[in-house]
Amino acid sequence: MTVSAKGYDLTPLSKAEVDEKATGLTSEEKRVLLDHGTEHPFCGTLLDNKKAGVYSCRLCALPLFSSDAKFESGTGWPSFFQPFDPDHIRYLEDHSLGMSRTEIRCPRCDSHLGHVFPDGPPPTGQRYCLNSIAMVFEEQV
Repeated sequence: MTVSAKGYDLTPLSKAEVDEKATGLTSEEKRVLLDHGTEHPFCGTLLDNKKAGVYSCRLCALPLFSSDAKFESGTGWPSFFQPFDPDHIRYLEDHSLGMSRTEIRCPRCDSHLGHVFPDGPPPTGQRYCLNSIAMVFEEQV
């Protein structure tokens, strides 16, 4: 078993486990998470969320980002300057659509989350640009 610095199991799910979890997804959730799609800007349900809490992977519930790292980027997608735990994000080079970007995925279920860009605010200078549909939000009370 692989465990993150914050104590979460990062052992990759089997294809059968991913398929089982995906049965409850809508067609749009499947398009983004499993087929590496992108939701339209300014339409995501988590874009304007200002509550304190944690944003987790919609498919496997791994914590991805904290509200403490969320900022308004003006891009139309929820943006964060750092992940919940560095081990909770997997990075892949993406050369689709005629550009070079860094795709981010969940390390446990391999779901597509969005992309990261080097134009974010301090202290990291990173902008993790996420699809709202790829995450669920758990409010802290």
